[in-house]
Amino acid sequence: MNVTRMICAGVLLLAGSAAAQDGGKPIQKTTISLGTATPGGGFPLYGNAFAQVLNDADPTLSIEPRNTKGSYENIPLLESGQLDIALVAGEPSYQAFKGIGRPATRLKILAAMYSSPGMFVVRADSPYKTIRDLVGKPVAFGAKGSGLPVMSRFVLDGLGLKQDEDFKSVYLDHAGDGPAMVLDGRVAALWGAGIGWPGFTTLAGSPGGARFIAPDAGEIARIKAKHAFLKPMTIPAGSYPNQNTPIESLGSWSFVLVRADLADDVAYRLARTLHGAEGTFCKKLAQACETTAANTVAAAPNVELIHPGVMKYFREIGMAK
Repeated sequence: MNVTRMICAGVLLLAGSAAAQDGGKPIQKTTISLGTATPGGGFPLYGNAFAQVLNDADPTLSIEPRNTKGSYENIPLLESGQLDIALVAGEPSYQAFKGIGRPATRLKILAAMYSSPGMFVVRADSPYKTIRDLVGKPVAFGAKGSGLPVMSRFVLDGLGLKQDEDFKSVYLDHAGDGPAMVLDGRVAALWGAGIGWPGFTTLAGSPGGARFIAPDAGEIARIKAKHAFLKPMTIPAGSYPNQNTPIESLGSWSFVLVRADLADDVAYRLARTLHGAEGTFCKKLAQACETTAANTVAAAPNVELIHPGVMKYFREIGMAK
């Protein structure tokens, strides 16, 4: 590690340690910087809840969420030591771990966040019923720098469609801008993913209502055949307002990633605190119910990608050998 990196790491973890009072005794707090994404999206929602739950569960931790441009900014910020932990969507994680278009990353997994089945949402009064109906139409594919446009690119490629040629692609400055653009007709559809995603919640609960468009069974098979890392997933009925039936789609798992040199004892404490508070986290945020030790082991492309400190905790609870 070079001197600059060491100083940066020290600033994040040590200089951030602040003395708090507990019955007159000082508590040394370890400050952890957490990168999320642009305001209005699912990552800040999750990240703020993550920080609150862990900070409440362990008074020695001070997790501080920070808005970023999303997954593609979070990865280099972690690699340069400017963040300790960050939320990264499945597709950017996959590309970074595999070294696709870049050197393979040394970042490690702290936890699997939640599954992210992708789909489009349109106004209920729109004429669009299938993905093919949206060809040639303006579609908001998510915030610049986030993982959402990357997921949609893989999904559409599996159907023989090119995102920036077959659609009038719109990329948002802020994730929260999408719903208004659908409601006022500036775009025909908004792409998103996951359960409890804010943009879907807003549109599904709007006075006029909304309709979701996901790949059909044949399209799911075609996409999976070309991009095997995308997995069939189900959005349960009731995940969004007025969604009365489950929706079949496919997608990936998003992860909480950590910088490669995060100390083992810090990663261990984070894992122990997070999974010790799984019930509390689930009650606070529906999609956080998927943030479990079992899901982390199952969703990791390879258990060697899970941080050693986390694996120590998993072995202690019988989740890993």
